[in-house]
Amino acid sequence: MGFVRTLLGDIPPEEMGFTLAHEHIVCRPPYWAQRGESDLLLDDPERSRREVQEFYGRGGRTIVDATAVDYGRDVEAVAEISQSTGVNVIATAGFNKSFLWSAPLPGHLRALTGGYPTYQAWVESASVEALADFIGAEITRGLEGTCFRAGQVKFGTGYNSISPLEIKTMEAAAAVHFATGAPVHSHTEAGTMGLQQMEILKRLGVPLRRVSFGHMDRNLDLWYHRRLAQEGAFLSFDGVGKIKYHTESALIEHILQLVRDGFEDQILLSGDTARRSYYAHYGWGPGLSYPLRWFIPQLKDMAARQGLDGGRLVEKFYIENPMRCMTFETERICDV
Repeated sequence: MGFVRTLLGDIPPEEMGFTLAHEHIVCRPPYWAQRGESDLLLDDPERSRREVQEFYGRGGRTIVDATAVDYGRDVEAVAEISQSTGVNVIATAGFNKSFLWSAPLPGHLRALTGGYPTYQAWVESASVEALADFIGAEITRGLEGTCFRAGQVKFGTGYNSISPLEIKTMEAAAAVHFATGAPVHSHTEAGTMGLQQMEILKRLGVPLRRVSFGHMDRNLDLWYHRRLAQEGAFLSFDGVGKIKYHTESALIEHILQLVRDGFEDQILLSGDTARRSYYAHYGWGPGLSYPLRWFIPQLKDMAARQGLDGGRLVEKFYIENPMRCMTFETERICDV
């Protein structure tokens, strides 16, 4: 009798419907804003609303917004988009990767965290317990002082490296998972360090069946993915539509091999649509509806050519697996 925590309240898992497991709706990452990288600023809530509305019109029902505190969330704008479009949004507590942390903390977060000037100073100076208190409050009370609560906890690591401060945020995320039952999501830069993250999580006692590892498509290594899946973890292939990294055929063939290996219950699909140029209503890109319009027909066709039921796999990847991944398994959430 678990539940899924959305921005607008808790829902039964069965109400999630067609789900994108890793996206961004409105965000102004301070690290990229400082550097003039305007393509990485999804800063027009009305354009984002139209994108989400189109996704709903094509059958989409839930979006997991993976925007953590260090990536420039606009909690109230995303909550309004969820309310106006009817799309469930699952928000994210926790942190991203450490190279983003040189940016200054905005004023309201300085007030909430004790006046630290930057994310780096905050994570470096605060204890694991203090970080866990902040993250846990975003699950149990509200994101950044609002009444809108997060439905998963996130941590991240850099390219081919895990810094001591990133381990610190992993420890805080683990503490929040144990206290709240929240599912855990991992950012792996370019798909690296998943096995190393796994070993740290196992040392901390986090059950891998409660963890989704992001950006797996950036490192299409079957041995690597089998090792994670054998531990029960979810594999998030969240680069659908980004053929600068791989062809869709290569991604689908990789996924179908994992299906033949017995891991179809652990695969999540999404687009990580975090640039204006990826959005249809910002830059005429593929948009949030791309899987429904283009990717799924190709997946079904390639599956059928191999004697697999593509329609059933779509149900698994976009409905059943996200539902199990995002469910809190406890009926009561306690403060950290």
